[in-house]
Amino acid sequence: MIRQDLTKLTQEQLIAMLMAANAPKALSMKVSEKGALSIYGLGRFPVTLYAGQWERLLDQADAIRAFMTANASLLATKP
Repeated sequence: MIRQDLTKLTQEQLIAMLMAANAPKALSMKVSEKGALSIYGLGRFPVTLYAGQWERLLDQADAIRAFMTANASLLATKP
């Protein structure tokens, strides 16, 4: 990691650095050694499921969204 003296940066440079650090990361995918699909970029660890599990989950997308809407006041959000 490159360290720099933050006191020498302009306000605009500091804001740009903060925005870049907080920008959502792109999702990436990889097939694991055991043939499962891993999705990277959602959190600290990948989400890994086998194809059949992903299909079951994706088939329930509308029900999951409806549940989230119905329980929005109880759900925490994380950028």
